[in-house]
Amino acid sequence: MLDLILLKLFGGVWTLKKRCLKSNSRFLIKLYNILLENRGCFIGYTAKLDGSLILPHGLNGIFISGASSIGKNCVIFHQVTIGSNTLVDSKGLGAPSIGNNCYIGAGAKIIGDVTVGNNVRVGANCVVFQDIPDNSVVVAQPSKVIRKENINNRYYTKGTSGWGFLQDGQWVLEDDLEVIKTLTKGVI
Repeated sequence: MLDLILLKLFGGVWTLKKRCLKSNSRFLIKLYNILLENRGCFIGYTAKLDGSLILPHGLNGIFISGASSIGKNCVIFHQVTIGSNTLVDSKGLGAPSIGNNCYIGAGAKIIGDVTVGNNVRVGANCVVFQDIPDNSVVVAQPSKVIRKENINNRYYTKGTSGWGFLQDGQWVLEDDLEVIKTLTKGVI
């Protein structure tokens, strides 16, 4: 009940998101994140939205990285992830950019530095990790196993003291300058 009052007071989720971006107020950002968390979702306040999203099933279960961008008139169903890739040895390091008039089915995942063109339909439970041209439909395919040596699966985040990762429950500050350079170039 309190979160509904707060949302009304601040003009709704999208207005609060815009206020966070404009003011960069820690209080508003914290409030914004708490209100979204209570709805089981995350939409980074820095995510670029060219218009209001069309969310037929509401905000529940939606994750949109703060570094991503989404065009106008996009329909996004529940349990969709539009997320950044922070794996330093990945070709897809970065965040998605989604065009106008896209339809993203339930459970779809769009990950990394990919461009989804205009008028694209992404089927339910598809995993998109490569560019999709305008006026396309993406459907699920069987998975493909790729064997590699020395895979780095650390999940990097940028803290107040720099880029780091959790290892055995402890925060470890990354000190490899090449990794830091790659992360900074790909995510920010």
